[in-house]
Amino acid sequence: MVNLMGKNELVVVYTTQGALRAEIIKSKLESAGIPAMIKSEAQSVIPMTVDGIGKAEVLVAKENEVEAREVLKTGSSD
Repeated sequence: MVNLMGKNELVVVYTTQGALRAEIIKSKLESAGIPAMIKSEAQSVIPMTVDGIGKAEVLVAKENEVEAREVLKTGSSD
């Protein structure tokens, strides 16, 4: 596992409701060689979100932000 927390500033490159979509985006970035992590507002066994609860953000090191955004722009995983 890559440590993103070192000296690197982290930036949000994708925000979604729910961890599943965030995991897909994280995997897409990692497949492109960009280490990523997920910050999630809440973990629950009930797969639902209410008014922002359950928000998940995909973060990368600031130095990888431009490349990560390009990867997410090209080809959709929808």
